[in-house]
Amino acid sequence: MPKQLSPALHKRILQFQKNEISGSILYESIARRQKDKNNELALLEISKAEFSHYETWKSYTGKDVKPDWVKITIAKVCSRILGDTFTIKFFEKGEDFGIKELQEIEKEVPEARAIVQEEEEHENRLMAMVDEERLHYIGSMVLGLNDALVELTGTLAGLTFALANTRLVALSAIITGVSATLSMAASNYLAERASGNAEALKSSLYTGMAYLVTVAFMALPYLLLPNSLYILAFAIMLAVVVLIILLFNYYISIAQDQPFLKRFGEMASISLGVAAISFVIGLLAKSLLGIDI
Repeated sequence: MPKQLSPALHKRILQFQKNEISGSILYESIARRQKDKNNELALLEISKAEFSHYETWKSYTGKDVKPDWVKITIAKVCSRILGDTFTIKFFEKGEDFGIKELQEIEKEVPEARAIVQEEEEHENRLMAMVDEERLHYIGSMVLGLNDALVELTGTLAGLTFALANTRLVALSAIITGVSATLSMAASNYLAERASGNAEALKSSLYTGMAYLVTVAFMALPYLLLPNSLYILAFAIMLAVVVLIILLFNYYISIAQDQPFLKRFGEMASISLGVAAISFVIGLLAKSLLGIDI
């Protein structure tokens, strides 16, 4: 016999049920396309755990709830693009209880804290078993991304005010970026081979792709804006740099449970600091050499 709950708590627990049944369906779907059998078994276990939690909350409401198919569809797409680990952890974070909320729920459901703690411990243990390939190469991606940001932010800052022409800056960025991508990927491959990494080629590809994608986004404002708007292109480029750093560090913070603000602040400070120094060097070079393009 379901326990009598206040209308507000009854409504909230129905939302818990929707989250749990949606998660159960999502994780089973992700599990079924895993090539690694251990990953499949771990994700199926998470799916079963979610369904068990659904049944637990159902014992309090006495009602069945339909899954959130929109959320499930969006999550499936995200898992294809951003990876399974990030997607699962991201959507789980959206279901976390606040301390005050949990205290309020405990007044009517004394077992709530035990249920939530058991759920978190179980899922954390299972998620630790999921071995996703792309997360093995986070270091390689950080190398490519960070190198592109630091090198190209400085280069574009210097060239923007030295050349004062978006097309010339874009051309320089593309030539520099492609050359640096090949150099970075080759260097990473040789370094990984020297350290005995059997996956040296794959590591170098992750590094190269991270570098090249970063270069493309940073050069884009200069390609899209007319020659005279080089200052605007520079401002947009800096905004793109900050956005790339923000999104990448947010991804890492979710997928690997790393601190977000510290990593974001560190990477942003280095990239923008280099840009500021290069900006000054570009102006001085233009003035001292008497170049006027």
